[in-house]
Amino acid sequence: MTIWVPDDDGHADLGSHDSFANGAPYNTFARMRSDTPCAWSDFEHGEGYWSITRHEDIVQMIRDTETFTSARGIRMEDQTHEEYMARRTFQETDGREHRKVRMKVAKAFSAPVVAGFEGQIRDLCGPILDRALDMGSFDATREIARELPMRMLGQILGTPEEDLPWLVEKGDALMANSDPDFTEHVVDRMDTDAYRMMPFNSPAGAELYEYARDLMDRKNAAGDTDGVLHMVLQPDENGEAISETEFRNFFCLLVAAGNDTTRYSIAAGIQALARQPGLLEQFQSGEVWATGTDEIVRWASPATYFRRTATKDVEVHGQTIRAGDKVLYWFASANRDDTIFEDPYRLDLTRKPNRQLAWGQGGPHVCLGMHLARLEVRVLFQELCARIKAIAPAGQEAFVRSNFVNGIKRLPVTVTPA
Repeated sequence: MTIWVPDDDGHADLGSHDSFANGAPYNTFARMRSDTPCAWSDFEHGEGYWSITRHEDIVQMIRDTETFTSARGIRMEDQTHEEYMARRTFQETDGREHRKVRMKVAKAFSAPVVAGFEGQIRDLCGPILDRALDMGSFDATREIARELPMRMLGQILGTPEEDLPWLVEKGDALMANSDPDFTEHVVDRMDTDAYRMMPFNSPAGAELYEYARDLMDRKNAAGDTDGVLHMVLQPDENGEAISETEFRNFFCLLVAAGNDTTRYSIAAGIQALARQPGLLEQFQSGEVWATGTDEIVRWASPATYFRRTATKDVEVHGQTIRAGDKVLYWFASANRDDTIFEDPYRLDLTRKPNRQLAWGQGGPHVCLGMHLARLEVRVLFQELCARIKAIAPAGQEAFVRSNFVNGIKRLPVTVTPA
């Protein structure tokens, strides 16, 4: 059975980053959804884990934070309690702790507030696209998909423009800490124990920590006390403020997740645009924007999975998940579930309803920046498709070597301007 990745025989080792080096192993996910929707796997680098691959199971389980908690980490790797406390962000908390931080910044990322960014995003898109299209042939991930979220991130964080490439480089080193193209400290190929108290076991975390402290010192000295970063530092109604470590981890999360998710959604959409006949005409018709953006995000599934940990024994599909076991929700699999999505291996801009789970919808940890990401994706494709009359592959794309980040890191294309 060949669905997407030719070298995936349907039995890929999901714990190995190499299994994802040519794209997510969709053949394996399809077999698991059919045969073993709750499957145990041993893990070379720690304790084994359960894989949940069906859409309907993830929808149900992601809501049950009492049984399946985020408060022991959200990635496959094991952590001591000391490491967890040093690295955690509000993503790795539940209940009141999660809400304490989330509510401080939720308004800044709410749909009404984000809607006001449209003109700003459109203004950013123009020069990015004009410069790239003038090249004729180029790497669309680097020249387009990376550029827009990077520049928008700078405006949200209030960082100097000249710092942005460095920030994104460090964010890549964190999120894609398994890919030698992004870091010298490849997490599964060397001893990274020296950085075990840093986010993602990466020295980039220490560098971002230092940057965050210096940035806030400069802002305070200049009397600049507006924006998301100052919001999260404010005490809550009980006078409680987050710690310095929590703030620095939050900053690392914004830098990494605030860039990667949108970048790889845009890259996947451009890949489909170049390879799937008829998409450009559909985009240019202007009739697909209400549905097309979520379909691009479903197609991309930039977060391959998130982990939870069972707090008690529970039975799922005849398997007993024990208290303390790791449970992985494979969003990349759920977003190709053919019991939910008709013809799931095709990007269908008119797909409705679209129950894609790329943002972790349905649970309390739904992506804080999803409204902003949706807007960036929509505006970028509106502006791109208005400027071209053809786009085609100019070589083989390359994927991030990661079972956590599902992304196209190089995407050579050739365009014909309109």
